[in-house]
Amino acid sequence: MKLFALNASRDFGARVAEALGLPLAEHEEREFEDGEHKARPLTGVRGEDVYVLQSLHGDPAQRVNERLARLLFFLATVRQAGAARVTAVIPYLAYARKDRQTKPRDPVTTRYLAQLLEAMGIDAVITLEVHNRAAFQNAFRCQAHPLDTRRLFAAHIRGRCSNDPVVVVSPDPGGVKRAQGFQETLAAMLDRPVGAAFVEKRRSEGVVSGEALVGDVAGASVWVMDDLISSGGTLARAAAACRREGAARVAGLAAHGLFTGDAGRVLGDSALERILITDTVPPDRLDPAVAEQRLEIVSAAPLFAEAIRRTHKGGSLTELLEGPG
Repeated sequence: MKLFALNASRDFGARVAEALGLPLAEHEEREFEDGEHKARPLTGVRGEDVYVLQSLHGDPAQRVNERLARLLFFLATVRQAGAARVTAVIPYLAYARKDRQTKPRDPVTTRYLAQLLEAMGIDAVITLEVHNRAAFQNAFRCQAHPLDTRRLFAAHIRGRCSNDPVVVVSPDPGGVKRAQGFQETLAAMLDRPVGAAFVEKRRSEGVVSGEALVGDVAGASVWVMDDLISSGGTLARAAAACRREGAARVAGLAAHGLFTGDAGRVLGDSALERILITDTVPPDRLDPAVAEQRLEIVSAAPLFAEAIRRTHKGGSLTELLEGPG
C-alpha cells in the first residue's frame, strides 16, 4: 500500500499516514512560468494499492479548480504507471452541494465531478460527510465511500453531556437524517435517551427564510449538527431559534469549516457557545480571536486511516459508514 498526499493537503495527509503507521510516499510537484504544473510519484507504484489524498477546498494559494486538476492528473499518472488499484481520498469534496436540479437547466455538478474522477481510472473514492449521501453514491459507478462524523463527534463530546436533557438539532429539514444518525449514536454511547429537533429553512434566489423550531429544547444542552459551515448563517439561525425556545446551552458540530464571507462576525455574534469541526479544511479564513474563543478541532485523520486500512485489506466499511443500528 502507498499513500500520497498532494502538497496542498500534506499536513492532513501526514496525520493520516501517522495513524496508519506508514510514511507518506514521496512525490514531486513542479510549477511552470505559464501557470501549468506537473506532478509525479518518486517511488514505483506498479502492482501497488495506491491512495491519493487531496482536499478540494480553495484558498488564496490554490483555488478549488486547480486542486481538482492536480488531483485528476496525479490519479491518472499513478494509474498509467501501473498501479493495481487507485483510490481517491478526498477529505472535503467540492461541488457536493450541487447534486440536483433546483432551477430549469441547472447543472448536476456532483455527477460531472464523479465522471471526471472515474475517467482517470480510479477504483474507489473515500470522502467525509457529503451533502447528500444518496446523491453522492448514485453519482459514482465505482465504489463510493462517504464516511460520517457521528462516532467521531459522539466519542468526543460524551463526557460533556451532563445530567441535563440532551437534544440534537438539524439546522434544516434536509439534514434531519444526518442529525438522526448522530442522535442515535450519542444515545447509545450515553445509554440514555437523546432528543431530536429541526429548524425550518427555505432558500430562494440566495435568500434564506424560515425560523420555526420543531421539537422541544427547553432546558436542554443542544448540539446543532450540519455537514459544513460556509458563511455561518444557517448555524447561527438554528442556535438563535433554540435559545428562543429555552435551550440552556447551544453548540455546533460540522465536519467541514469553510468560513467564507462574514462567517467570523456571524459566528462571533451568535448564540453558539462552541463550534466543533474536523481538520479536513484548515480554518484559516476565520478570525483568530473568534477561533480561539469559539472553535474546537477534532481530527478526522484516524477515521480516514481506518477506512484506508479496511479498504486495503478488503474489509467491510459498513460500521464506519452506518454506525450502530
